[in-house]
Amino acid sequence: MVATNFKEISDFVSNDLRLKTLPVAVKFLKNKSDFPEKTRQPSVVLQKRVTICQAVTMARTYGWTVGLTREDLICVPAMIAFGFSGSDDPPASLTRLFCEVNFHDDEKQARRGIDSMNFLHNDRFEALVLAPLAKGLYEPDTVAIYGNPAQIMRLVQARIYQSGERLTGTFGGKVECSEYLIGPFLSQAPRVAIPGMGDRIFSMTQDNEMVLALPGKDLAGLIKGLQEAGNKIGARYPVTFYQNFQPDFPKPYKVLADELGIL
Repeated sequence: MVATNFKEISDFVSNDLRLKTLPVAVKFLKNKSDFPEKTRQPSVVLQKRVTICQAVTMARTYGWTVGLTREDLICVPAMIAFGFSGSDDPPASLTRLFCEVNFHDDEKQARRGIDSMNFLHNDRFEALVLAPLAKGLYEPDTVAIYGNPAQIMRLVQARIYQSGERLTGTFGGKVECSEYLIGPFLSQAPRVAIPGMGDRIFSMTQDNEMVLALPGKDLAGLIKGLQEAGNKIGARYPVTFYQNFQPDFPKPYKVLADELGIL
């Protein structure tokens, strides 16, 4: 176990925001031998290959610790982005694929978008592991928190409470696992992501779900922000409705009220 009380942090975030699923801690590993005890590899325990976003769902909904190597994965675009493909030119490989499936009608346009994606170099890491943050199995490289737009809004308020810097994100509608898992790790900065097609087809991500992902080092600041940001005006989740007003009703209601003498 590491010194930071990740269970306490996870419980606070989950309870404060009434999250439906668990915050997920992600670690990139040089060697798969570093998998925590009781890690489940889909190719071993399920006898199936899966997508990376499926592993996220297993961690955030089942509470599993999921380990992924090349042998566990079946999503070709994600394998390319995460350095598991062996492609000599990963952006070029994705450019060709996206044009073939008609996500773009021009290779130059496709390459422009792909060059703004996040990539890990081939074989930089042998594996990645995803687990509920509350388990505290390792110092996470990235923490991904799923929520509805109002919950993500609150997380954004919390994250910028001390820095003041507005959060960024890039949106492509596909291979978004690279945006919310690799992006914060490489940039060491948080970002907001809109889950893509794969997330919704294969990992059952719901229409109202978004992601805030941040480097593990930012967790303490996030907690302070949730505790402090906007507390003098009652900022919290769920957002409280304003009730200090007098409703106005249609004319027939007013006529009847006059007849009855009740208003």
